[in-house]
Amino acid sequence: MNEPSQNWAKCYEYGAARIHSPASVDQLRQIVQSSPKVRALGTRHSFNGLPDTEGDLVHLGRMSRPLAIDRERMTVTAEAGIRYGELGAYLEANGFALANLASLPHISVAGACSTATHGSGDRNGNLATSVCGVDLMVADGSIVQLGRNETPETFDGAVVALGALGIAVRVTLDILPTFAVRQDVYEDMPFDEALGHFDETMSSGYSVSLFTDWTAPCFNQVWRKRATSPDDDSPAEPEFFGGRLAAHDLNPIKGSSPENCTTQTGIPGRWNDRLNHFRMEFTPSVGDELQSEYLVPRSRAVEALRAVQLLADQIAPHLYLTEVRSIAADRMWLSTAYARDSVAIHFTWKKEWDAVHDLMPLIEAALAPYEPRPHWGKLFTIVPAVLRERYPRLHDFHSLAKSMDPAGKFRNAFVDGLLGS
Repeated sequence: MNEPSQNWAKCYEYGAARIHSPASVDQLRQIVQSSPKVRALGTRHSFNGLPDTEGDLVHLGRMSRPLAIDRERMTVTAEAGIRYGELGAYLEANGFALANLASLPHISVAGACSTATHGSGDRNGNLATSVCGVDLMVADGSIVQLGRNETPETFDGAVVALGALGIAVRVTLDILPTFAVRQDVYEDMPFDEALGHFDETMSSGYSVSLFTDWTAPCFNQVWRKRATSPDDDSPAEPEFFGGRLAAHDLNPIKGSSPENCTTQTGIPGRWNDRLNHFRMEFTPSVGDELQSEYLVPRSRAVEALRAVQLLADQIAPHLYLTEVRSIAADRMWLSTAYARDSVAIHFTWKKEWDAVHDLMPLIEAALAPYEPRPHWGKLFTIVPAVLRERYPRLHDFHSLAKSMDPAGKFRNAFVDGLLGS
């Protein structure tokens, strides 16, 4: 099968000798056993060389079936290539839900979890925190089963693992009963109001996102998603810390159609039709873009945002938008939210590589006092030596990787450069 050789945004060209699309565990095993270097490729939403290899890339899009719901344990098991939009529809049809979703339903479960991809919400961890079990195919083609309760000594190092331990074949996630969500959007919330009431703003919903393009001292839009009842028709506050309630659906990117986005204006809907920003049947975001993102401690988020604001005039000409989200702390060794409640500052850039490449070091320098951790699958220029200091369990991860993949079949130049050979 001919597979695309570029990532989703067509800004990265894979250097792999071959790209495979196996349809079964046996086909995957043949590839893994025969290749000296192999990596898993999800839905191609990484913007850097994280998934790449000089050997064989394996796209799991044909291994994407939901497998079983365990109603007693409140878990769902699925093939690792399943996308969140597909898994969400399956769960909703059976009366269940996931705790949270990212802004895009198009991303694969295994790929998102292995890179600590997240949504928003003060009490919501990144997507990997819902994983309670993962089956990994290791270098000899055998499958190692890891579980939160069954293998606690290694589990926290094996979920957010950047593909360095093996290829996920199946994942098991925690679920909960289905629930309804409404989202109300507020326009033009002044920075001083939002940052002066930052904790109140971010905690005002189940999931809250702040958007700005830095062209004015305000958040152009604030998306507040609240768990509710399906028949909730209560009016939202007409004003929220200086932001005015939007009267119709909006796209967070100026000039883009709201048709691509999930329903707003306070109309309740299923969790899987509201927690995402974008709808499964449309191209999300802009498509023709670059992305970078930095997670800082929640306790210093206001300072960090003020530091970025000082660069607004330089950032704005090259930017579509910045999104600010909150993520609860977790225990996963390579998670960008490891051991600290975090706030993510995300940049969706125009595809102007030279300008973006020059801006990233300026942003990283401004954020340096807050020890930012960049999203693993997005663009950044923080040098490996500095980055290694921000992950206290890195040595433990090295030991785990050495024990599970001693020959380094699943590692690549990106992983070796960041984490050390």
